[in-house]
Amino acid sequence: MSPCAHLMDITARPDLVFVEGRGSWLTDQTGKRYLDFMQGWAVNTLGHSPPALVTALIRQASQLINCSPAFYNVPMIELADMLCHASALDQVFFTNSGAEANEGAIKLARKWGALHKGGAHRLVTLDGGFHGRTLATMAASGKPQWQALFEPKVTGFDKVPPNDIDAVSRAIRPDTVAVMVEPIQGEAGVISMTDDYLRALRALTRAHGLLLILDEIQTGIGRTGKMFGFEHAGIAPDIMTLAKGLGGGVPLGALLATHAASCFVHGDQGGTFCGNPLMTALGVAMLREVMKPGFLEHVTAMGDALTEGLTALAARHGFGSVRGRGLLLALDLKAEIGPSIVAAARDAGLLINAPKPNCLRFMPALNVTADEIGMMLDLLNQIICGMKP
Repeated sequence: MSPCAHLMDITARPDLVFVEGRGSWLTDQTGKRYLDFMQGWAVNTLGHSPPALVTALIRQASQLINCSPAFYNVPMIELADMLCHASALDQVFFTNSGAEANEGAIKLARKWGALHKGGAHRLVTLDGGFHGRTLATMAASGKPQWQALFEPKVTGFDKVPPNDIDAVSRAIRPDTVAVMVEPIQGEAGVISMTDDYLRALRALTRAHGLLLILDEIQTGIGRTGKMFGFEHAGIAPDIMTLAKGLGGGVPLGALLATHAASCFVHGDQGGTFCGNPLMTALGVAMLREVMKPGFLEHVTAMGDALTEGLTALAARHGFGSVRGRGLLLALDLKAEIGPSIVAAARDAGLLINAPKPNCLRFMPALNVTADEIGMMLDLLNQIICGMKP
């Protein structure tokens, strides 16, 4: 019997088991090391088992792990203060995942619509968007392969193409309450919303009295070179969701909102583990690292280096453009060879991702070094050369 025989078969997994991680490197059960440029899908902000998080985990676990969400705890308060100060939003509800944060954002918008817009409840979302795997967040997402899954879906989501402000305008109805977008669509192949589009979206939602919800689960906490992706466009949302990099490897998400949009009352929202001191203490430790002088500048510099290297690789092998921002990048392969490259790379000790068959995605730790980027580029070039007839 396989050692994994009792796990539900919900995704194709290679026949290896990881046992240790340090920084940009993972080690499997045979002792083989892998250079990790996936980092749990942009989750491990500081790489694997970073000392700052290990120290915070040990300290908090020895003091208080969980005291019930019916009470305040010190890390919960501290992390909420840090996030609101950094984002200029006003209130936070902590979750265990990005899907929960986005589910909460949808609920909050619909509650706001019931109170302030005559029961308006519909949300405009984007083709190619990915907001999670709950029934509501799957309905909000724009993945074609999900259209026939788990019917009947939660209704009330109108899809439009990305970067098309006229399409958003046409989709707005009297019962529309919000527009919900990712600044960069990671699962769609790293499709960026332009700064002009985000500015136009902010102006359009204000003109119609709608909420703007930004899903920053993959782009938030420094991934693009700024603390939040929306900062590049010089705007601010009414509601924002975070997860992935916020916990740096542990289950932690957040739903943030302005005072005007925060309309939950007692009993509307909750969760057994939401805001527990163990996870929020790690969030505090993570933010302290990302907020250190020079950290975001390092992300930008390494993003530029990775972009330059991938652009040169593309020119050498006849590939397409490099997309994305900071350390969330994709390489257009111009052919559906992504899965083959990913498999060959894994055999060679390099972990990368193909969100679409025609592209590769790169999500290294934000403290990745120039040497590690150079090593990854050399490995990838060798792998591609080795696949050619």
